[in-house]
Amino acid sequence: MTHVHPTAIIEVGAELGEGVTVGAYSVIGPNVRIGAGTHVRPHVVIDGHTTMGPECQIFPFACIGMQTQDLKFTGAETSVEIGARTTLREYVTVNSGTNEGEVTRVGDDCTILAYCHVAHACRVGNGVIMSNGATLAGDVIVDDQAIIGGMTGIHQFTRVGRLCMVGACSKIVKDCPPFMIVDGNPPRVRGVNVIGMERKSIEAESRDTLKKAYRILCRKGFSTQQALEEISGSLEPCEELAQLTAFIAESKRGILK
Repeated sequence: MTHVHPTAIIEVGAELGEGVTVGAYSVIGPNVRIGAGTHVRPHVVIDGHTTMGPECQIFPFACIGMQTQDLKFTGAETSVEIGARTTLREYVTVNSGTNEGEVTRVGDDCTILAYCHVAHACRVGNGVIMSNGATLAGDVIVDDQAIIGGMTGIHQFTRVGRLCMVGACSKIVKDCPPFMIVDGNPPRVRGVNVIGMERKSIEAESRDTLKKAYRILCRKGFSTQQALEEISGSLEPCEELAQLTAFIAESKRGILK
């Protein structure tokens, strides 16, 4: 059964799924759809064209779906999509897009901790963790199962690869390769995220292959193109290695090494 606190404001047109709870003094805009079983705690604002999946947890003072902070915004209709079972902690902000039809997306099973910011047109994958105060500028892509440390700032149009772990307080201005640990100011790749891969049941053979790829990419003094050629010519192929090499080849900003 849906439960809305008497002091909450649910504007006409908003759609609340079965079992949604809305706490005291929260405001839900007219173009918002909230999936079944989601718990919106007190003092939350959800506005704009925002769709939220089932069983999410939204904590006090989060502000979801509001107008982009991009100064190029001219009034286009944009939106926000939040997946299932995602947690947005206190003071999290997720802004809508800038250009007509643009969507800001946060996937399923994400944990976005207090004071994090997800700017316009970002694409955050499934199972992503953002620690307190981490911020994504516009058009950032964060692939599945990445972890971003607290107080980290990620430059616009940058990509963070799958199962990459970014250390706290890093300033990220280039793409972070998947399966790697990135840390420091200036940041660089410090090693392979072995523990993260073990937790996601990636086979030992694939982990060993990625360790060899890391040494070629980051420790041999090769250019990125030379490293790609060496990796392709000397290592046994596996799914994770293919993801790494494709990520590097597709990078537009260049990768951290």
